[in-house]
Amino acid sequence: MPSTEPTIVTIYTDGACDPNPGPGGWAAILRFGTRQKEINGGESDTTNNRMELRATIEAFGELTRPCIVELYTDSEYLRKGVTEWLPRWQSQQWRTRRKRPVANKDLWEALSSVIQPHEVHWRWVKGHAGHPLNERADSLAKAAITRADFTLTETNAIRMFTGASCSGTNGSGGWAVVIHNHKEISTLSGRESNTTSNRLQLLAAAHALSNSPGGQRINIYTPSEYVQRGASQWLPAWQRRNWKTKSGHPVKNRDLWQAIAEGCVANDVHWYLAKSDQIDQEIKQAHNLACEAAPG
Repeated sequence: MPSTEPTIVTIYTDGACDPNPGPGGWAAILRFGTRQKEINGGESDTTNNRMELRATIEAFGELTRPCIVELYTDSEYLRKGVTEWLPRWQSQQWRTRRKRPVANKDLWEALSSVIQPHEVHWRWVKGHAGHPLNERADSLAKAAITRADFTLTETNAIRMFTGASCSGTNGSGGWAVVIHNHKEISTLSGRESNTTSNRLQLLAAAHALSNSPGGQRINIYTPSEYVQRGASQWLPAWQRRNWKTKSGHPVKNRDLWQAIAEGCVANDVHWYLAKSDQIDQEIKQAHNLACEAAPG
């Protein structure tokens, strides 16, 4: 007969960022009996706290059934957040005691969801104190930072850089995109007479994707957090809710988000917030082209 004993899993997690904020990496080590599994990953623009949370979320994503989990972390932000602050945040509609929005709400919500089936014991371990598995997780997280940076120079991806210029909150403006297709460089640009900066950035991304032949690895670098977060985090939820926000309002710029969603289906698209010195020249070029395209 199959054993009814609960599965006991030990997890070590860590996050790293250099500089903070900047390129980051996360890592987790899972141990079950004599078996051990290591996972890690990186993001080009993030924070150390977000990487700590990502490491934990990804680790729980590896569990296929309810378990008793002993989780070790050197992050007081993570341990105190989940054991002390999280229940209060949830009861106060994701507001702090000072009535401010909770930072990293998206990841705290995800973490709250993935730990629900499990009995979790949160253990704090001092970082860089010679604990083998904590040190190993730290090394894996730092190694993932290198991989996150590598996406800036990899040769197999088409790289696209967006720019926008708008006269005021609502007014006329121009958009542009610089496309590096291996050794070939091309540009696209256009204008609108009554628009917003957010819409112009979306236009640049949508036109860039519509000019792709499909089936490509594409890295899009944008100075717009609205575009980067929308495409990488919010878009799937909007589609599931029939293009409604969490509060039930219609998604702004739906036509362009739909065009971007279609482009993402046709290609392997990765979105990056453009804050790296390595791509400063291309982002400036895209912005200058957008200025030139703007009416007047």
